[in-house]
Amino acid sequence: MKIHILAVAVATSVSMMSAAVWAGPIQRACMASDRGGNRALCSCIQQAADMTLSGADQRRAAKFFRDPDLAHATWVSQTKADDAFWERYKTFGQTAEAYCGR
Repeated sequence: MKIHILAVAVATSVSMMSAAVWAGPIQRACMASDRGGNRALCSCIQQAADMTLSGADQRRAAKFFRDPDLAHATWVSQTKADDAFWERYKTFGQTAEAYCGR
């Protein structure tokens, strides 16, 4: 019986750790933000990011959670690269709102 309980405890611990490891950059940033903490919502937002943003775009967008001024600087920037990123980011936002909105 003790071995069975230990096995369940280990399986539960591994499952919880793997969920944290497998969380994407948007979900991790969402959970760490002062407005985050809602695992279901942050997971949904990550799913929207997976549908609309590349890994590099996700890492860049995740920085906006910590530094909103960076988002503003990107938005007002007039470089073609920033403009292209911002269009993808807007699509992500619209998708997240439609997919995760309540």
